[in-house]
Amino acid sequence: MGVLVVGSVAFDSVKTPEREANDAIGGSATYFSAAASFYAPVDVIAVVGNDFPLESLDFLRERQVDISGLEIKEGKTFRWAGEYAADMNDRRTIDTQLNVFSGFKPVLTDRHRAHDHVFLANLDPDLQREVLSQADRPGIVACDTMDFWISGNRASLLSTLSRVDVLIINDQEALQLVDDNNLVRASERILELGPRAVVVKRGAHGATLCTRDAWYGIPSYPVTSVVDPTGAGDTFAGGFMGYLAQSGDRGVGALKRAMVHGSVMASFNVEDFSVRRLVSLTEEEIADRHARFLEMITP
Repeated sequence: MGVLVVGSVAFDSVKTPEREANDAIGGSATYFSAAASFYAPVDVIAVVGNDFPLESLDFLRERQVDISGLEIKEGKTFRWAGEYAADMNDRRTIDTQLNVFSGFKPVLTDRHRAHDHVFLANLDPDLQREVLSQADRPGIVACDTMDFWISGNRASLLSTLSRVDVLIINDQEALQLVDDNNLVRASERILELGPRAVVVKRGAHGATLCTRDAWYGIPSYPVTSVVDPTGAGDTFAGGFMGYLAQSGDRGVGALKRAMVHGSVMASFNVEDFSVRRLVSLTEEEIADRHARFLEMITP
């Protein structure tokens, strides 16, 4: 089984307390597919401008990633710039330039529509539903969102959430979505909006899974040197959805195991700027860290 991801391919300029990188390859679909490709074939739907170096995605082609759905338009590629605080948990957006991404209209081919696992990255919820209207009733749909859509297009977002299986969201956005100050209560209230599972990312503090029948929490994998957290959430989602596609299992047990795989992939991502660590990553490294993580969380 494969995974379809609809999201962004972009340039990121990131500044941390010690280092910085300018116009590095980024975007939700890039991070997601780089992680998910270790588990299952991935198809990408995104858009870039004619200033984007397509050769920078050769490492994805060499894996199981089909980027034939990457549209190239006249103009500039989506750009984001941000700066991280000393603890690497808080970041400030300095600049966002949507460029060709502002007119993005995802179009699914027959190949794309046939995918059983779909991840809707952080997009306008109107576009997320447009993708679902073209899909052939996928077996599991997960989506991401952000504070901008929660406050600025709430009605549309709620409509999207009524049609997805898993919402993957960070802790502050979970609280904002249901206007609550308790994460446990907020997670349970989000389930009432439609998803059968909510995954709350808590940065360096790990992640939690909430379903109607179960709660599950894991820490983050301890990383000695966090260089750049950009894309960690999308990398987590890539490991999560990639594992589900590989296993073919949609039960609660599989969701719990997928959480571990997502956390492992995110732990690699933060070790360097952009997707550099994911480019050099090997299956042996993933297997070793996964085994170490299981030892860490198993009594």
